[in-house]
Amino acid sequence: MGILSGNPKDQPLHYGEVFTLWTNLATNNGFIAAYQTFANHTGDKDLEKIIEESIQGMKDENKQVEDILKINGIGLPPAPPERPVARLEDIPVGARFNDPEISAALSMNVAAGLVACSQAMGICIREDIALMYGQFHMNKAQLGAKLLRLNKDKGWLIPPPLHFNSPDTE
Repeated sequence: MGILSGNPKDQPLHYGEVFTLWTNLATNNGFIAAYQTFANHTGDKDLEKIIEESIQGMKDENKQVEDILKINGIGLPPAPPERPVARLEDIPVGARFNDPEISAALSMNVAAGLVACSQAMGICIREDIALMYGQFHMNKAQLGAKLLRLNKDKGWLIPPPLHFNSPDTE
């Protein structure tokens, strides 16, 4: 039997796993507060649903990550307070985030989250942690697909220069 065989939950976390879990929790805490602010700024109901889905997804991730950190005696990072709900009309027009800006920020964060989950899976030696990040990755990929469809449907997607093959005219 190998040194790290048996039930993965009985195995110690290595420093990379600890750092990844702790950083994941700290990042999600910041994004939850930011997305609550975004929810106050959006006027688009479809985008608002995706923001709420994103917040709930991060809260679900946090619950799993917090449990692992607590079981292993690791202190949790601080979390900002919940943001109050505000009426869009009460936010001055020049101070508002626009819906395309919000959607672009969410899309960028999902893309970065996919990379972070892939990296987490790659450094893990505990199968349970790697599988958990595989689940997080799948959830983010699904969210990213919804955001891509929303951005296309709303006309918010700004594509890079597109290349079309043209037949030679020689």
